[in-house]
Amino acid sequence: MAKAFASAGDMADKKISFTEVGEGLWAFTAEGDPNSGVIIGDDSVMIVEAQATPRLANLVIEKVREVTDKPITHLALTHYHAVRVLGASAYHAREIIMSDVAHSMVAERGQEDWDSEFDRFPRLFQGHESIPGLTWPTTTFSEKMSVYLGKRRVDLMKIGRAHTAGDIVIHVPDQNVMFTGDIVEYHSACYCGDGHYTDWPQTLEAIRAYDLDAIAPGRGDALVGRDKVNAALDNTADFVASTYDAVKRVAVKGGSLQDAMAHVREVCDPKFGDYAIYEHCLPFNVARAYDEARGIDTPRVWTAERDKEMWAALQG
Repeated sequence: MAKAFASAGDMADKKISFTEVGEGLWAFTAEGDPNSGVIIGDDSVMIVEAQATPRLANLVIEKVREVTDKPITHLALTHYHAVRVLGASAYHAREIIMSDVAHSMVAERGQEDWDSEFDRFPRLFQGHESIPGLTWPTTTFSEKMSVYLGKRRVDLMKIGRAHTAGDIVIHVPDQNVMFTGDIVEYHSACYCGDGHYTDWPQTLEAIRAYDLDAIAPGRGDALVGRDKVNAALDNTADFVASTYDAVKRVAVKGGSLQDAMAHVREVCDPKFGDYAIYEHCLPFNVARAYDEARGIDTPRVWTAERDKEMWAALQG
């Protein structure tokens, strides 16, 4: 590979924040690294997103223990990506919940995604030796399910394709707070390599319809207050549309992947170039948009070998 992914050189530790986004609801964030969520019920705790390794999961657990000693009984995973799920074993949760589609994606491409992301994110996978294997759910659902943590109801829903085909959101109605996974980002680039560009805006509008008081996004700071929530929804929609529209204009004219990358840089660099993981996401985003614009509905499986092929195509 002539050039390493931008994330490969990002080895500096990130500052962790632990922000209350509603009563008994917390967002674990780390300057653009993958976020986790914490939902404290009457008698137990649900974690949203496991982190990439048990080592990183233990940082989440340390923060949880600062605010409650209740047992962690549930782990909800918004999608299948390795950086989100491979730390699951650290929580010892009796239930691990995914959508049925996310479960199928673990079976179809989970190992390939792990191998690919391991090369892309060396810092996140420090301590990878403690990962026992792929993370499999104990519980799946098709459209919606509710979990009761004592009297507190937590709704898990599949409301549309976006970051992946298996995305779910987690809504806590008593506080009107949602954990969105990577469907929504805040001052962080969206990773669209497994995405569905044309569906993503509709999914964002489905989230907006809840008129939420707070969102814990997939990456970036917690969003407390409706003004911040709506600004993040608008910004995420702009990122997705700007990328896809720029690529599509090139693809429909028969332009190359290199041409598409050049046009996306013209359109997106001025608006999003300072966002977390922007440079890392860019080649994957362009490649997926190029496929979708040419009618390929199901994202192709990313492997370490395909990563190299993409770099070769982009560099000519």
